Amino acid sequence: MSRFLPHANDALLVIDPQNDFCPGGALAVTDGNAIMGRIADLAGRFAHVVVTQDWHPAGHSSFASSHAGALPFATVAMPYGAQTLWPDHCVQGSHGAEFHPAVAGAVARAGMILRKGADPAIDSYSAFRENDRTTPTGLAGFLRDIGVTRCVLVGLAYDYCVGWSALDAAEHGFEAIVLKDLTRAIALPLGDGRTTADEAEARFAAAGIVLG
Repeated sequence: MSRFLPHANDALLVIDPQNDFCPGGALAVTDGNAIMGRIADLAGRFAHVVVTQDWHPAGHSSFASSHAGALPFATVAMPYGAQTLWPDHCVQGSHGAEFHPAVAGAVARAGMILRKGADPAIDSYSAFRENDRTTPTGLAGFLRDIGVTRCVLVGLAYDYCVGWSALDAAEHGFEAIVLKDLTRAIALPLGDGRTTADEAEARFAAAGIVLG
């Protein structure tokens, strides 16, 4: 919703607008690049902007290459629960980990750039806590300190890092809106006729998250 008009107590959370999640990247989301310029334009309307950045060390435990014989998108058991394995992506200091150039305006306005997934043993989809569901990133406290009551989420990917961040925003007591036309989904099949995007929307509905 490129015409979205924010409230004074809103924060725009721009989730993982990075080269590796755009066409040509290691974990490309279809049309991921198409939303970047519009996200940058939207950021100019917000008093508060947070940008997250996947920031994995080489050999991260969520990489399929770290598990002998494993293929990307398989699921394995980790000490904290089920984990999807991914192609190596957003490795610290790499071109793929850099922000897409078209989103530079949003990055320039950010009051916080939050790097996540840096612990080699734990993946981190949500902007609020790691996948062990107990380790906080500090974002909730930062937002409360600056008077934010509602989070507006855009970026990549709709059914993973955007979705988990929206659900955690609601769980932390913030209103949450996902601007669907400024996200794109990976949409992995679940084997029952649904995809991970369908599953995310069902969870949004149950949590009272608004799709804008």
